[in-house]
Amino acid sequence: MPETADTAPVPQLTFGQRVQRARTRAGRTRAYVADVMGHSVEWVKAVEKGAIGMPRLPKLVRLARVLGVEDLTELTGDDRIAAATYTKAEHRQLPLIKQALNSYRLAPDDRRPEPAEVLAARLRQAWKLWHARDRRAGQRGATEGNRTRIARLLPALLDDTRYAARVLEGAERRRALVAQAEAYHLAQLFLSFQPAPDLVALTGDRAMTAAQEADSPRAIASAAWYVNHVHRDAGEAAEARVDLAEQAAALLPGTEDPEHIARRGLLHLAVALSYAKTGQAGDAWRYWDKADDAARRLGEDYAHPWLMFGRGVVDGYAITMHNDLVQPARALEVAASLDLDKIPSATRRSYHLIETARAHHMLDEGAAAVSYLHRAFRESPETIQYNLHTRSTLPELARTGPRMVREDAADLARELGVPL
Repeated sequence: MPETADTAPVPQLTFGQRVQRARTRAGRTRAYVADVMGHSVEWVKAVEKGAIGMPRLPKLVRLARVLGVEDLTELTGDDRIAAATYTKAEHRQLPLIKQALNSYRLAPDDRRPEPAEVLAARLRQAWKLWHARDRRAGQRGATEGNRTRIARLLPALLDDTRYAARVLEGAERRRALVAQAEAYHLAQLFLSFQPAPDLVALTGDRAMTAAQEADSPRAIASAAWYVNHVHRDAGEAAEARVDLAEQAAALLPGTEDPEHIARRGLLHLAVALSYAKTGQAGDAWRYWDKADDAARRLGEDYAHPWLMFGRGVVDGYAITMHNDLVQPARALEVAASLDLDKIPSATRRSYHLIETARAHHMLDEGAAAVSYLHRAFRESPETIQYNLHTRSTLPELARTGPRMVREDAADLARELGVPL
């Protein structure tokens, strides 16, 4: 039967076109949506034009509310939202870490607490394991990633640092509290990209409390860096994040001690990332310049032994900032000159490679995006396995990319256990 005007297929609207239709129908401006969502006008425009794909479910629900949409299918159309794709995957050792965080040793204990210097040595080893590259990375079936390695050490570290901080006194107790804060930082990193937002917030708060009890400006600065990540991921007000970072930076002595310079630079970087997340480009790059100045003062080859602040990390986070400001072409200009050898951390290298893939994906360059995701996998399988951008992008590329891209994306998704 010949196709008529009544029987011709209706063109399928993209997610971005549906968002634009809903916004126009509700009488909302891009500026209004951007303000309520905590993003820039450029972000809203990029969503509507398809440069940025469908956000994760929590942000999708918030966007629907802003647009006055009651039925999510008005925005998603016939697209199937797989919960396992758009939510956080659970590491098999997560229950063990939950138990360690929620356990309390209240009964009297006659054991001698470990000296703070011993706890510090154990933490140095733990940080090395967290940042180390998996020697079996890239081999099918490799499971010994950074989270798996650290999960074996965390329960005992948490228990021993808490016990030492409770039993020791004076300066030794303060040093134990600093160690306790670091143990919570490791727990916070393990919990990132895990379905346990309450525990991420809990570890951030406990780390800050321990650092304050230790009366250590260095420990407070480190805790502020990690708490900033919690607030930024949760979409908390940028003003609160900026105030916290600036207060912590003001506590650091104005000396040429590399520990102080690195932590102050790290806090300036935290502020830069917060402003970029909310689309305030001028303030973002003003604070990035301060972090850049700290990196220059420390020297091209400097990298903090566990915070990793240095030349490579400052440049790497510039990629993330350009992405959040919806400037993917500029992000790739930074990526082209990024020296990964200046970042002695497989987890950080993997993250910056994922961010490079995100920039390519925003420019609809699927082949390049998959190529960088493969590189990120070779650096740190468990970093990419639990990354939310990876978990949403790979299924999309496996369905809609060119044939070669679809096959590569599907292979990597299966390797990582991402549902298609």
